[in-house]
Amino acid sequence: MSTPSAKPDRRGHFGVRDLMTEATHGIGARPGRLFLTILGTVLGICALVVTMGMAQTGAGQIARQFDAVAATQVVVEPASTTTMGGEQRARAQLPWDSPERVARLAGVEAAALLADVDTGGAQVTAVPVTDPTAPRVASPPVVAASADLLPAVRGNLGTGRFFDAGHDARADRVVVLGAAAAERLGVNRVDSQPSIFIGSRSYTVIGILEDVARRRDLVDAVILPLGTARADFGLTAPKELQIRITVGAGSVVARQAPIALAPNTPENIEVQAPASGGGLQENVQADVNAIFLALGGLALLVGGLGIANVTLLSVMERVGEIGLRRALGATRRQIAAQFIVESVVIGLLGGLIGAALGVFAVVGVSALQRWTPILDLRMALGSALLGGLIGLVAGAYPAIKAASLEPVAALRGGL
Repeated sequence: MSTPSAKPDRRGHFGVRDLMTEATHGIGARPGRLFLTILGTVLGICALVVTMGMAQTGAGQIARQFDAVAATQVVVEPASTTTMGGEQRARAQLPWDSPERVARLAGVEAAALLADVDTGGAQVTAVPVTDPTAPRVASPPVVAASADLLPAVRGNLGTGRFFDAGHDARADRVVVLGAAAAERLGVNRVDSQPSIFIGSRSYTVIGILEDVARRRDLVDAVILPLGTARADFGLTAPKELQIRITVGAGSVVARQAPIALAPNTPENIEVQAPASGGGLQENVQADVNAIFLALGGLALLVGGLGIANVTLLSVMERVGEIGLRRALGATRRQIAAQFIVESVVIGLLGGLIGAALGVFAVVGVSALQRWTPILDLRMALGSALLGGLIGLVAGAYPAIKAASLEPVAALRGGL
């Protein structure tokens, strides 16, 4: 009795080694086309890495700028209540020694009182006599402040000096002009001891304020000591307390300042303290990421379509080769695997090159701008692997198309 012949084992006809060899040959057969195919993925991955990296770096830079001013500034005001007539009335008054009280709190670097001065309609001029025939010009506002105003609001003098505690205690008639107010009044230097007039009273200009990081309105104002405002204009209470703090001390100062200023009625004091810098950075980064991720995703879509298009074109050009391989024993799965491997390798090459270029671009731009580059290396490595995933997805349809070809039809089509 004859033994049935064993079924021939065709698995060895197209093993893993043959698969990699054929895929490598297919990838390198047309270098020009390979370059253009990889270019789409390179641009997509590079755009993704650059946008994510610049979003993180930009968010950190914005947060640091925020920390430099807003995150270190606290404003304290008396709480107000609404009367029956709809008028806002303060429930309390800030004490005149408020800067000294809050200076004892942890995190406070400087503090100063501010108040708007009611001049009773008196004109602020640079000449003692007002010409009644001249057109009436709006006077700059008059503001009273304590001696530590400049460090509290980050102000810089263009010329001269700021008044001190002695001027305040003696109610000296001295003023500091904001840059815009000085220009309006025609005062550009203080070495000749110029004077301005508020009504009929003469005040010596001892300094000109050039710039202020907080309370920008002060560059348009005439600033005089609190003691002078109390003596000449009957100032009854300061309006607000400007406090400069260290980064991160906002919550502590906001909690302790009302108790230091009004121990019996702390609820009558309102404190405007900055939010934490970490929360701000997360919000900024989320907003920037949402914008740039859309651009990076669009670039990746273009790269994926390029791989799919070139792989499908490769299938159409190699119909005869596919038919011959099928006739020699290659299975549908092996044919599909060959084109999948080609697409994945192309995607990985584009992902690696794009991720590397993106990292170099982020570091280079940050170095030129003197920023601190912030880039998650896991995101960069993930972007490189994402290129392989794009190649896998993009090559799926062409691979299925190639595997579905029948050997006889493929051989006829390839002739």
